[in-house]
Amino acid sequence: MIELSKVRKTRKFKEFLIVILLKLIASISILTTIGIIFSLAQETISFFSVVSLKEFFTSTKWTPTLEPRNFGILPLLTGTMMIAVGSSIISLPLGLGSAIYLSEYAPKRARSILKPMLEILAGIPSIVYGFFALTVITPAIQKILPQTEVFNVASASIAVGIMIIPMVASLSEDAMMAIPDSIRQGAYALGSTKMEVALKVVLPGCVSSIAAAFVLAISRAIGETMIVAIAAGANSQLTLNPLKSVQTMTGFMVNISLGDIQHGSIEYKTVFAVGTLLFMITLAMNIISKIIVKRFGRYQL
Repeated sequence: MIELSKVRKTRKFKEFLIVILLKLIASISILTTIGIIFSLAQETISFFSVVSLKEFFTSTKWTPTLEPRNFGILPLLTGTMMIAVGSSIISLPLGLGSAIYLSEYAPKRARSILKPMLEILAGIPSIVYGFFALTVITPAIQKILPQTEVFNVASASIAVGIMIIPMVASLSEDAMMAIPDSIRQGAYALGSTKMEVALKVVLPGCVSSIAAAFVLAISRAIGETMIVAIAAGANSQLTLNPLKSVQTMTGFMVNISLGDIQHGSIEYKTVFAVGTLLFMITLAMNIISKIIVKRFGRYQL
């Protein structure tokens, strides 16, 4: 009895230590997030004590390092959204189509070959995609549209779209493969075709997971840095022409960080103001994904 009691006490002590360890690990992410928010908020508040919110969100000029200084975020915000929308137009349908093929049509041998190839695309560094856009995609576009600038939105969007296709395809395919095969067989027994099973049975069964994959991919496009810094250029102009050069929020942060900017100056604080806005956009995307999952999750199989 004494030995059994010692074993139980030892086991409880080990479980207690494991619980404490897991709590510490979980708290790291929370503390990291708090640290990021604190570091951004401190300099951002200092920035907005000099620059008004009205100028920041309504002015159409962004020249924080030139005289006269202008602090209108609209050119950077527009450039970022153009890259995100353009890349989504490419990646979302291609990624979902790839997932449907891998899940519903591809034989096991083809799936075992194609999926690793998609994952290889995901492993390529983003800077390689940036040079690919600059040296291959842009010249190809210029042959069709000679007015295309060397640095432009279109080539950057295509490169970002290609980069996030594996993310959409892999996450969507995993969600579709999680649908029980008995559901598919029941639909086939009722006379459904493969396309009908894929679009009317499988997709509705995992719509929230696919929607979450879409939101994650768009968030990745918004936060992309190296591709847009190389291929989109650094011209902070307000334009909707995809053939022209623009500057995104992440691209500006890279360029300003590499420059000779005095610590504590207003130019230095613009990095934190732009970073805070980027953080808020990403947070909004996460909230939207949660709403989508909550809204459509009840309809999943």
